[in-house]
Amino acid sequence: MRPAKTEGESGTMGIIRNAIEELEDSPIVEVWRMGFDYPDTVGMYAGEPDVPTPAFICDAAAKALADGRTFYTPNRGIPDMLTALAEYNKMVYGVDIAENRIALTASGMSAVALIAQATVQKGDNVIAITPSWPNIMRAMQVQGAEVREVAMSAGNAGWTLDLEAVFAACDGNTKVIYLATPGNPTGWMIEREQAQQLLDFARARNIAIISDEVYHRTVYDRNAAFSFLEIITPTDPVFVVNSFSKAWAMTGWRLGWVIYPEGCQPAFEKLIQFNTSGAPEFSQHGASAALRHGEEFVKYFADRCGQGRALVNDRLARMPRVRNIPNTGAFYAMFEVEGVNDTLAFCKRAVAEAGVGMAPGISFGKGSERYVRLCYAKSTELLTTAMDRLEAFVATYKEA
Repeated sequence: MRPAKTEGESGTMGIIRNAIEELEDSPIVEVWRMGFDYPDTVGMYAGEPDVPTPAFICDAAAKALADGRTFYTPNRGIPDMLTALAEYNKMVYGVDIAENRIALTASGMSAVALIAQATVQKGDNVIAITPSWPNIMRAMQVQGAEVREVAMSAGNAGWTLDLEAVFAACDGNTKVIYLATPGNPTGWMIEREQAQQLLDFARARNIAIISDEVYHRTVYDRNAAFSFLEIITPTDPVFVVNSFSKAWAMTGWRLGWVIYPEGCQPAFEKLIQFNTSGAPEFSQHGASAALRHGEEFVKYFADRCGQGRALVNDRLARMPRVRNIPNTGAFYAMFEVEGVNDTLAFCKRAVAEAGVGMAPGISFGKGSERYVRLCYAKSTELLTTAMDRLEAFVATYKEA
């Protein structure tokens, strides 16, 4: 019989799995919570724009709600939603995706969690290309998998990925390689040649690739970032994850989608059924409107982010001690400050002393420990205020 634990041994009395107890909290959230005590803070910690969802999307959802579209839906999404997703990918990438390879999910993060449930368990390992959004790595750890981080390198021309380092990190227990392109927090994008090399490697070893493409339309030198959809076959072991949050300013809607290999439909129908049952129908009507009628807004939003990027890059370039790493995708600046080793302390003091909210680089895994991330998907007025405050703060900052 299992001996009883005392209250002092564990506040949860041992009922929570070790894999969950041992999950690290996000330093981003730690800094973000501080901001509530400093209401004048310009918050650039989170990956969220300061513009609301466009009215035409809200109107479509509101009409569906008023029409009584409040009942359960098919797990992978209503038929019109799946059709809209297939049409969208055809429009953007020129590819034909069978609707039975698409599932609507309760956010892009939910899609990654579902893939983790489908592919990994204790004893497996996952290769994560970092710097990366920490939630992705935690989703794998929840399943008991080991996460092996392979760091990119930062240079004056941007971030670069050494594929040989990725290949060397793999072994017989590697089940998944994860990358985000464009990346959060780096803005790095994989291009066709490297993507093909990675795909060839994964094919030969039956390793799944998760390509997180949620920033696919927030790019500054093209209409859309390169996608693995452009080179894969239906049977390749590749999961392409996307989201409505960024391109259509729908962060609070919690809607995303995944395109999975042929034959995976039954698995995802079951996983969605046992996790969320499916997304609300009225929100799906808003999402389909975004896909079919949202190109004008998508381009406006990318242009707006481009203006923020130009402003922030210009201001950071003129700040002594600051080295900013250029990017061509997503909506973040990643910079380091000479003499700063503890980025969590730096970001906490920036909130308390300067009213600027940023994310510490230690949040994003190997390769980003000395960097700070800020989101520039904000108005010119807010960004100007933030840069003025940051410049003054950096000029006098000394580590304790």
